Amino acid sequence: MSADSSKKVEPSISADSACRVRSERFRQHFPKSKNTGLGSIRTPQLLHLHSGKVRESFRVDNRHRLLIVTDRISCFDRILDSPIPGKGAVLNGISAFWFQKTRDICPSHFVRVVDPNAALVREARPIRVEMVVRGYLTGSAWRAYEKGKREFSGVPLPDGLTRNQKFLRPILTPTTKEKSDREIAPGEIVSSGLATEAQWMRMSELSLSLFERGTAELVPRNLLLIDTKYEFGIIDGEVALIDEIHTTDSSRFWFADSYADDPDSVKSLDKEFVRQWLLDHKLPDGTLPTDIPADVSNEARCRFFDLFRQITGAELPVQIDDPRERLAANLVREGLIRDSFVAVVMGSAGDKEFGKRIKMALEPFNVFVAMRVVSAHKNGERLVELAEEYNKAIEPGVVIAVAGRSNGLGGALAANLNIPVINCPPFKNLADYSVNIHSSLQMPSETPALTILSPEGAALAAIRCLNRHRLRDLASVRVAAVKARLIEDDRAFGE
Repeated sequence: MSADSSKKVEPSISADSACRVRSERFRQHFPKSKNTGLGSIRTPQLLHLHSGKVRESFRVDNRHRLLIVTDRISCFDRILDSPIPGKGAVLNGISAFWFQKTRDICPSHFVRVVDPNAALVREARPIRVEMVVRGYLTGSAWRAYEKGKREFSGVPLPDGLTRNQKFLRPILTPTTKEKSDREIAPGEIVSSGLATEAQWMRMSELSLSLFERGTAELVPRNLLLIDTKYEFGIIDGEVALIDEIHTTDSSRFWFADSYADDPDSVKSLDKEFVRQWLLDHKLPDGTLPTDIPADVSNEARCRFFDLFRQITGAELPVQIDDPRERLAANLVREGLIRDSFVAVVMGSAGDKEFGKRIKMALEPFNVFVAMRVVSAHKNGERLVELAEEYNKAIEPGVVIAVAGRSNGLGGALAANLNIPVINCPPFKNLADYSVNIHSSLQMPSETPALTILSPEGAALAAIRCLNRHRLRDLASVRVAAVKARLIEDDRAFGE
């Protein structure tokens, strides 16, 4: 759902009335919500390209990728252990709003919103520089200035500035796009090959124009755009805006009337509230907490929802239930994935033909089938990768383990996965069966693997384990067909 499809409300409120404007519905529902936040997620149906601090990136085709904005929150270059439910939808919705508002300034990778937490975007070659635009001296820049620093990414600042003071004109203080970002001067950006001089000039021009547009758009909304960062990439040979724009993660916002009343203690609607809480609650060893309490999470959540409403003029619905089910359903509706998957994990390439029989039996049900080769004994470390992928899958799944002699595969999978595992050992003959069947039947404790000898039977059992209404209806048709055939056979013998 895009911002434009949300319920329209009056956009502009004052700082003093902000708390009153917050929907009581939020206050009532947040503590009761089953939605604990969208954390790390996967789908075996799309190639996972990258995990950022907040976003998960998946390949759709050669020209497009899927960006899923999680509810993770990053502060001081660390991802906190506490996701903030709804935060990803706020970021995705605000970005969609601004991508559409700034199309006349520059092209972007944005195509369309496919879920409150996800967007389809064009493939780009990223330029590994963050273009930070600052309109005021605050946050990390102020903390460094207060300690005596007077130059930021090659931009000199005079003595005598005060906390939260507005610059005469916005300044550009770019940083590298690395695990730990560092300031970098324009000359070094070009000399190090991060961007050509033409690209740097274009990014500078676009960054200042975007900041100017954002500032102007927020004036009637009683908001100040304090600072922000932009990321760019190359699409079809030209510089284009990528990632996000003017969100709570990339930008800082203040109420204009609050700043006018008291610039030193202005109320912030972005994640600076969480940053400040972390700084105020350092651990005894001086490190920052990695977790935040529920009341801090709820307050941050309210601020994010307030900002969405303030910027877009729309109300973002509160997601009470688990957002993974909604996300999976929307991706299915968009034709990006199927509604469920079956992974046929074989112990060796020699099991390929046996595995293909399982895959053929699954074809009538239109589920995604992944064929994998992993040996529990010879490269069992790769089972950790499978568990990471399948345990975090947003869609329902089943694993069929194809291993017979000394079957450690089924047990290892069942011990590490949170989805059903079915053993289907490819016995060569009766002697093989007699000697090795117990390695499939006798699983260790806490390893609930089923065992079915027929590949077709294993496929049908997997369909039943998925327990989707669509698949149950198909199974019912097959059951009815078998019954009808038996009745016809009975009649034939009676004639």
